[in-house]
Amino acid sequence: MKHVLILGASGQIAQWVIPALAQRGDIAMTLLLRNPKKISGKEPANSNLMIGSALDKKLLAQAMSGKDLVYANLTGDDIDAQARSVVAAMRAAGVKRLVFVLSLGIYDEVPGKFGEWNHATIGEDLKPFARAAEVIEASGLDYTIVRPAWLTDEDEIDYELTARHEPFKGTVVSRRSVADLIAKIIESPRLHSGESLGVNKPNTDGDKPYFM
Repeated sequence: MKHVLILGASGQIAQWVIPALAQRGDIAMTLLLRNPKKISGKEPANSNLMIGSALDKKLLAQAMSGKDLVYANLTGDDIDAQARSVVAAMRAAGVKRLVFVLSLGIYDEVPGKFGEWNHATIGEDLKPFARAAEVIEASGLDYTIVRPAWLTDEDEIDYELTARHEPFKGTVVSRRSVADLIAKIIESPRLHSGESLGVNKPNTDGDKPYFM
């Protein structure tokens, strides 16, 4: 049995990942979410719920106990502090495998007009995300950082990947596509170990996302 902790379980990408793993008899999920009002009552049978913050050291230590993998679907202007908290709790609990969703643009890896637009639009907001990446990459953990393009709600799985030092491609990607990548890593934890992955829908290059 593989025991997975999902942080930020009410997030929109996580809401695709959880059903993808719901029928896996070899996976048990612990779903940690901050807001109890977001409990749907439809959580799968192979999961249990915890309510609280990734900054709550005592709660996080309890949540980490016995886990094989942590998937962090967190956000906020304190995401660097949350990353430090998660890394510290994983080290203390002896949990090595981490999948952490951040954002495109944290390495200034987005080229051309789209890169200029992206930086002008969210560049300041990306600073704590970039610091979070530094924390994760220096952690000594077996990590995968996921850097999605601008997210859509399209019900499709269609994506390609770019590596840490490659120029980012495309402008958009569906949340379901990002979830598919994450579910595959959870199912096969050696996949993309030690990588920071840009995720985009192919052939969506442009000066900015189509919906902006």
